[in-house]
Amino acid sequence: MGALTIWHNPRCSKSRETLALLRGRGLAPELRLYLQDPPDAQELRAALSALGLPAAGLLRRREKRLRELGLGPDSPEPALIAAMAENPILIERPVVFSGARAAIGRPPEAVLSIL
Repeated sequence: MGALTIWHNPRCSKSRETLALLRGRGLAPELRLYLQDPPDAQELRAALSALGLPAAGLLRRREKRLRELGLGPDSPEPALIAAMAENPILIERPVVFSGARAAIGRPPEAVLSIL
């Protein structure tokens, strides 16, 4: 298995639950506090590829910042990726990466499919 990494926000209950689930299985994922260390556009494109999702699939649609930017799920892909890179609060959390695969931990058990 490749490196196990979680884009983590310790203030998010789903992120904490996903991390606890992984640790409960004896796994020690690398933590990336993505709000402090945001992924750039290239990393976001790679994450979307690993997830098999369009940019809108990684977007926190109810986030106030999205409306402030005048964007929504139907906005062009490059605009959404750029917005997430500049405003990491827009990125759905948590995202778990295992090698070339990734899953969003909503619900937390969803990440088990990539382990």
